[in-house]
Amino acid sequence: MATTAAAMAATSVVVLDRGNNTTCTINLHGATVVSWRVNNQEQLFVSKLASFDGKKAIRGGIPFVFPQFGAWSFGPQHGFARITRWHLERPPDRLHNGDVEAIFSLMDNDFTRSIWNYQFRITYRLILREKELHFHIGVYNPSKELSFTFNMLLHTYLKVPDVRRCQITGLQGCHFIDKTRENALYQEGREVVTVNEWTDRIYQHTPQEHVITNVVSGRKMRLHKYNFPDTVIWNPWIDRSREMSDFGDDEFPNMLCVEAGNVTSPVILLPGTAFEASQILQQFKCPYTIDPSSCRKKNYLTNFLQYD
Repeated sequence: MATTAAAMAATSVVVLDRGNNTTCTINLHGATVVSWRVNNQEQLFVSKLASFDGKKAIRGGIPFVFPQFGAWSFGPQHGFARITRWHLERPPDRLHNGDVEAIFSLMDNDFTRSIWNYQFRITYRLILREKELHFHIGVYNPSKELSFTFNMLLHTYLKVPDVRRCQITGLQGCHFIDKTRENALYQEGREVVTVNEWTDRIYQHTPQEHVITNVVSGRKMRLHKYNFPDTVIWNPWIDRSREMSDFGDDEFPNMLCVEAGNVTSPVILLPGTAFEASQILQQFKCPYTIDPSSCRKKNYLTNFLQYD
């Protein structure tokens, strides 16, 4: 009997459910987080025209960019990780404190080696808390001889009522590459950054924390990152929205990309070594802080970095 499209779709999705209508849904195509609901309110933007054909990158949510950011002479833009099916290393499991975790992995195969001929293994641990989503990433180089370099970025699409009302903290004084102005380098003078036009900027050496105001229901989103020195701010605005077949012409006011990654200075990974990075997204209304130590590496991934 032929497998139905619905059955195939069901096997491609992993759901973390913490209760109280707080869930996280991950599509194994690209290990893309396609939904994060807090008290049944969606926090992430996914285009109504996004493709779920298992070939094209999913437009929205949180795609995983590796090993290249931007155009790539060897292969697809933003690398192959976001268009490759990942393995569910550990199914959703409830922790002692009620949080729910799952672990995904990706390693080199015939397809990746045809583009980028290196051995690698990535582990991706997601933890769903009451109002937080944690991302812990490990990249391992199992080669005994070859080093490799890579870019990595979490391409986070936040859902917002009106992007023009959002403010982003933590960028004042940082230099940024403005891709809308021929990659010219500028320094940010504003205490808070707003978006009122086509925006595509790579901010360098950014602090570990950003707060984005006026997201869902007028709340705030805190982004706390470790080992991600760059922050990309992106919105395609009107004209470029029309150029994308998988993005609605009228959707740009309802999304804002704030993306943590290693973009301007690629990571160099020596033979037999590993790289770790992490991010926490926290939705909040009243003053509340994240314990920075929870974003630092704690050997979360040690048992999953072996190359099988």
